[in-house]
Amino acid sequence: MAVPKRKQSKSRSRKRKAQWKMKDNFNLSTCSQSGTTHKRHHAYKVDGVLYHKGKILVKNN
Repeated sequence: MAVPKRKQSKSRSRKRKAQWKMKDNFNLSTCSQSGTTHKRHHAYKVDGVLYHKGKILVKNN
């Protein structure tokens, strides 16, 4: 098994561990047509209408 040559500092490992919180904020976007927030690069539903990239995919009556 590999053994590290030097000890990794607490600040270095904590910086790496703190990054998962930051990623969630950048994955949200607002729709130009409905104004709702949604995950980027995913289809989303608003009042029975399925949107993707601001365009209507499926419209349920």
